[in-house]
Amino acid sequence: MDIVFIRDLEVKTVIGVFDWERKIRQRLVFNIELGTDFSAAAKTDDLQDTLDYKAISHTIEEFTEASSYKLVEALISDVADLVMRDFSVKWLAITLDKPGAVSCAKSVGVKLERGAKW
Repeated sequence: MDIVFIRDLEVKTVIGVFDWERKIRQRLVFNIELGTDFSAAAKTDDLQDTLDYKAISHTIEEFTEASSYKLVEALISDVADLVMRDFSVKWLAITLDKPGAVSCAKSVGVKLERGAKW
């Protein structure tokens, strides 16, 4: 399996359970690995034969910025479903950080893995 990755994709959105969080936009950071087979792209040198990480990043950014979730668990799950469906990804791993959510930690967040890796 080959992997296309997107690191430190920063998006601002409404996220959180507290009243004050519902009134502001907070920074979230996505790190994503996408399982694929890019042997065809290696031969053809054509974007159509691989995962377009710019298009995937844009889709995640647009979806997240338009959302208003309370829990990062709900957001990351829907992002995973969206990417797998719209880009025919068979396997992915996503980490979603919410920097500043806990004052004594650099970041907190969640990680999920979906699909068949091999």
